[in-house]
Amino acid sequence: MNSGRGDRQRQAVLVGPRRFAVEEGTLRRLGPREVRVRVAICGVCASELPQWKAGPGDGRSELGHEVSGEIVEVGSAVTTVAPGTAVTGLLKPGFSEYATASDDRVASIPPGLNVRDALGEPLACIVSAAARTRVELGDTVAIVGLGFMGLLMLQAIRLRGPSRIVAIDVRRDALTMAQRLGAHEVFTPDQLPDRLRVRQRSTMEPGWGVDVAIEASGTQPGLTLAGELVREHGQLSILGYHNEGGGRREVDMQLWNWKALDVLNAHDRRVDVKMECVRRGLRLMAAGQIDVGALISHRFSLDEVDAAFSALETKVAGFCKAVVELSQ
Repeated sequence: MNSGRGDRQRQAVLVGPRRFAVEEGTLRRLGPREVRVRVAICGVCASELPQWKAGPGDGRSELGHEVSGEIVEVGSAVTTVAPGTAVTGLLKPGFSEYATASDDRVASIPPGLNVRDALGEPLACIVSAAARTRVELGDTVAIVGLGFMGLLMLQAIRLRGPSRIVAIDVRRDALTMAQRLGAHEVFTPDQLPDRLRVRQRSTMEPGWGVDVAIEASGTQPGLTLAGELVREHGQLSILGYHNEGGGRREVDMQLWNWKALDVLNAHDRRVDVKMECVRRGLRLMAAGQIDVGALISHRFSLDEVDAAFSALETKVAGFCKAVVELSQ
């Protein structure tokens, strides 16, 4: 391996509230089953936004987990991949020139795919969630929250055969993107027609509500709205990552009970399942059925990690996904 500085690398480390410092450190020796990846790109994930805002507490934090790049070194027992292979998967830390992982946590990027679009970790989350969310042919599906994950989920759910996808967000540019990606109807929350919201038992008219509501906002208002959209005996799939406010939320259990709805936590923590979903997601990208690159709206350098998180926090006009680019 040749980084240009021997066994040294540049890395952005969280050292205070809203403050990364770019430092130079030493690359550690690989274990027998580990690989070292020269990072091409790392996505900025909303799950890390609260930590960026609060700071690391006592000490420092290494962030970044949506990584793709090229293998430059493998451990002595690795036989499944080799240096020069473009990979993505479950690698850390991402805001650095090099990331490491065990060999079972990387997947080869198919030829023809741009390594700077192939964000494996969010693909794993979406493919797993779409597989576990109960969508039947001809269903009506609503997606609440059209950030990066919501728009990825829209693309995956479209492949399940719903007759209608309703996309909901407060931002007009997000609604426009949802239409481009296949949503049949788009609304801001205050524009929703009465036929879509079932907020009390007396308004449970036949045909009102949706078969499946996917909450992808990670917010209290989004969760409340998604619960109102589901018809009797429908499903509420919770894709949003609820970390603001310690993740505590209120739900209208009386309404949920009356509707007899099913509630799915659409997250998966099993590494083998997630890696299989990475591979499936990459195949869908290669087939042109999921487009990640179209959602990457803002690109930053390693020295601009704070600006990347700030763009995520403020969601400037046209914002969908920020990434940090490293090796050229």
